[in-house]
Order: sequence, then structure tokens, then C-alpha cells
Amino acid sequence: MISREERTPLSEWWWTVDKPLLAAIIALMLTGVILSLAASPPVATRIGLDPFHFFSRHVMFLAPALIVLIGVSFLPPRQIRRAALLVFVLSIILIVATLLFGPEVKGSRRWITIIGVNIQASESAKPAFVVMAAWLFAESTKRPEMPATTMALTMLLMLVALLVMEPDFGQTMLILMVWGALFFIAGMRMIWVLGLAGAAAAGLFSAYLFVPHVAGRIKRFMNPASGDTFQVDMAMEAFSNGGWFGLGPGEGIAKRSLPDSHTDFVFAVAAEEFGIILCLMLLALYAFIVIRTLSRAYANEDMFARFAASGLAILFGVQGAINMAVNLQLIPAKGMTLPFISYGGSSIISLAYGVGMMLALTRLRPRTEVESSNDAVAARGYA
Repeated sequence: MISREERTPLSEWWWTVDKPLLAAIIALMLTGVILSLAASPPVATRIGLDPFHFFSRHVMFLAPALIVLIGVSFLPPRQIRRAALLVFVLSIILIVATLLFGPEVKGSRRWITIIGVNIQASESAKPAFVVMAAWLFAESTKRPEMPATTMALTMLLMLVALLVMEPDFGQTMLILMVWGALFFIAGMRMIWVLGLAGAAAAGLFSAYLFVPHVAGRIKRFMNPASGDTFQVDMAMEAFSNGGWFGLGPGEGIAKRSLPDSHTDFVFAVAAEEFGIILCLMLLALYAFIVIRTLSRAYANEDMFARFAASGLAILFGVQGAINMAVNLQLIPAKGMTLPFISYGGSSIISLAYGVGMMLALTRLRPRTEVESSNDAVAARGYA
């Protein structure tokens, strides 16, 4: 046991970190390992790989993810801001490099290979962007003369423009929703929020008119007979087959045909093999993580920590909700991973980075520490 009398970084972290939140995140990671073992072997076999190829890589990605998660959760708010700026700049550079040199897959350029590792830079850009936007909104509440909102809007437009160029409209919509939520939480006027919503709707309509694959997905969603809906149909069949308690581990049928059963449609595999009960438990875990983080953020007197933790929680929750909604055929297919459950190295490590910041920002800190941090930032004029 770690004693409260010890004054080491580890003991201070242990007695200030939100243990129920940490336990829920670890439970989600362990569930992801089980579901990866259930969903990935048929996909690997179908493309000529070792049956446990994706499973072993999923477990391998968890090791650096845990290191990132725990390491970032030790950071104070000021270091989180600085690290987020660095990660955001590097992510933007990598996205530009992807657009210039990345391979085109299904009409999109989203991945770049560096030293044999496939990287989707938009994944790491998301949590870093949320933290930077939160810092700018926090500064606007303390220093109205600073053009913080304009700077946040400029960052948003730059990131959105790069994502549209890939194109990746799922990530674009996610970024816009989280930025709008942060804008609202920061107390901005409703007219601006409505304006952002109108601009997003106009952008979606333009994508429908001018981007064929976006139009195809929307048309297939509105009228399934208008195109190939094999994956979503199989996903719905999986929910029907599984019922409340599932067919049993390894007994799933849909995963034998679903090309993305280990990524976009792992939730459907969970439903078929383990039943709707497990799906509801997963939903409860996601809801607990989001609500717990929002409640801790609301109690925080540091405006930056409050906005950043709230934004990261919304990012985490909305991404999970989008994936589940696609599996249930409630919205058009988006290609969005289910946090810590779907296979994907960039996704898992970036999620660990975002969740690590959530843990750091929701740690219990003495009021004097928060006040001294705010005073130092105000005196220097930067974070």
C-alpha cells in the first residue's frame, strides 16, 4: 500500500487521481482485449494472415497506450497545455505530409507510414486541439482584450480544412460538435452556436452535393435499396442473432463475413456473441466515464481544467456514440472507431493520451496550487 505520509510523485498521484474513473477506463481496455480476440481472427484469416495477427497487435498497442495514459495523468495543467501545443503542431505537420505523400485508399488519404508504422495523424490532433481550444476559451473569460475566440476559430478552420482535404467527414463532424460544445460551455452567445450549427449543416449539404462517397452513404442510409448495405445489414442481423445473452464466445456468424468486424463493427460482434446485456454494460461504462469527468470538471475552479476536461469527455463520449449509432443503423456509416474496443494503434494511443489528460485535469489539487498556477499564467501572458 502507498502511505499518505509519503511525499513522492507516485504517492501524490495515487491519492489525488480519480480511482473510479481510472478503474472504468481499465475495465474498458480489458473488454477491448476480449472483444478483439472474438472479432479479429476471421478477418485475419480471410486476408491470409495469422488468425491472431490483429489480436496480438491490439495487445501490443495497449502497452505504450498504458504508459502514455499513466504518464500524462501525472502532468500538471501547465505542462498539459504545453504538451498539447507540441502534439497539435506535430499532428498538423503529419496531416499535411499525409496529404502529400500518403497512399490513397478508397478515395482518401488518411494514413502515412513512418519507420514501418502506419500513423493516422488526425487521431492525435483531436485531443490536442480540444485542449488548445479550451485554453483559448479560458483565457477569453479572464482577458477579454485577448482575441482568444478568433484564435480558436482559426485553429478550427485550419484543422477542418485539412480533414476535408483527406477527406474525412466523420472526424470533421466530430471536431465541429466538440468545438461547438466547448464554445457553449465557455458561455458564448447562442447566436454563435447556432451559426456554427448552420455552417456545419451547410458543409454537410455541400459534401452531399459534391463528394460522391458521402452522397452514396447518405442515400444508402435513407433508401437501403439504392446501394450496397451489406455491412450494416449484417450488423443488424448480429444484434438479432445475439438476443439478450448472445450465442456464446466464438459462436458469432456475422464476423465471418463482415470486413470491418474488428474495427467499425466490433460492437455488433459483441452483441452477437455476448448479447445485448454486454452492450448495455459497455454503454454504462462510457456513460460513467463521461458523466464522472463532467461532474469533476464542474467542481474545478480552474477554468482551463474545467473546459479541457469537459471537452475531452465530450470527445470521448460522442465518438463512442457515433460508432454505436452506426452499428445500430441510426446514422450513416462514418468509419469511427469504438474507443479502446476497436482495433487500431493510432486510435488506441491517441485515446490513451486524451484520457490521460482527463485523469490529470480531474485530480484533486489544493486550491492554492490552482490559484498560483493561474497567477503565474496571467503574469507571463502565456501558458
